[in-house]
Amino acid sequence: MDTKERYQLLLDKINQYNSGEKGITRVAYTNEEQACTQAFMRMCMDAGLQVRMDQCGNVIARRKGRNNDLPPVLMGSHLDTVYQGGKYDGVVGVTAALEVIRRLNDKGIQTDHPIEIISFACEESSRFGISTLGSKAMTGQFDKEKVRHLKDRNGITLEEALELVALEIDTVEEASRIGEPIKAFVELHIEQGPVLENENKKIGIVTGIAAPVRFSIKVLGTPSHSGTTPMNMRKDALLGASEIALELEKVALEEQEFGTVATVGVLEIDSGAMNVVPGEVEIKVDIRGTSTESRQRVLDHLYQTIDRVKNSRKLEIICDEIIAEEPVLLSEEIIQTMETICKEKEIPYKLMPSGAGHDAMNMVRLCPTGLIFIPSVNGLSHHPDEFTELDDIILGIDLLEEVILHYASEDAVIK
Repeated sequence: MDTKERYQLLLDKINQYNSGEKGITRVAYTNEEQACTQAFMRMCMDAGLQVRMDQCGNVIARRKGRNNDLPPVLMGSHLDTVYQGGKYDGVVGVTAALEVIRRLNDKGIQTDHPIEIISFACEESSRFGISTLGSKAMTGQFDKEKVRHLKDRNGITLEEALELVALEIDTVEEASRIGEPIKAFVELHIEQGPVLENENKKIGIVTGIAAPVRFSIKVLGTPSHSGTTPMNMRKDALLGASEIALELEKVALEEQEFGTVATVGVLEIDSGAMNVVPGEVEIKVDIRGTSTESRQRVLDHLYQTIDRVKNSRKLEIICDEIIAEEPVLLSEEIIQTMETICKEKEIPYKLMPSGAGHDAMNMVRLCPTGLIFIPSVNGLSHHPDEFTELDDIILGIDLLEEVILHYASEDAVIK
């Protein structure tokens, strides 16, 4: 069996763990996700790795180095998915890391530094509305009181979900590796966008990761009869919310050169009916970018728009910040190493930012961090039709192997 066939078999085995009929549903801390995690741990043990699970549910699989006292080199991603997601998001990074280990085993290569595969828990925000929980815990950013009572769509709290998989929210902070010497972390991930495919590039070398600011905005007007309320006497909450949404689009378009984006992804009308002027509407807003100055301009415009709409339409508007994360820049040295490898191997590559969040954005708190993108067909992700060509995955694994081997050498120094 060649490496391509072996990798495809590995990917297929992981994606057997699925609770849905459409796409892949393997949501954090559910039976399917935990079964998948246990299966992956067994695969790592079969490859000769020492495997443990930390207090947040992160899997850490370690391959010994010639000198186990040297700081480890880390690679990995996540196994959980969104509801009705695809077969590649996150999973490719975890399975690629295991394939790198298998290759090193096949070649009889022992590295100076230990190497670890990390499969991060609860990277997706789909269940509890908070993303990268596992890497937040590993990097000392877990605030148990802030997240303890977050609920999923079935009313199960995060605390309860952890208990159901034999984890305790009060010990999650012990998963922190702050202060532990770690040499580097590299994550391989599908792009989740159309840029690489459209520009005919095979590798994206990520320079920075955009971070979101998210809001829940309630617009309160007066519900009234659609037939008997004159247009000039209405306090229409939906029109107020719509005006905010359109202004967000307008200001984000003005910030295109900085890559800043703004999205209204949720709009809920309380007690909506065709013959009722909407009296209460909630929208949820996501604003993100790698430029803090550009993102702040969009935020300023949002606040100004809320004040203007509130006054002009005589509405009450309540704007609550859900989360605010800071954009991060990745290791210049790792970026340069990846560039050198791509040039030597004549791999078409592109330096690019990531608009999506990844565990890598938290790992910068622990060590120099790199992120590799491979193409997504038609830019699809978080979708049942998400697809990445096997040859593109193998090329990404080739690069990942080279980078890991480079930094697992005692001679490779990161400043």
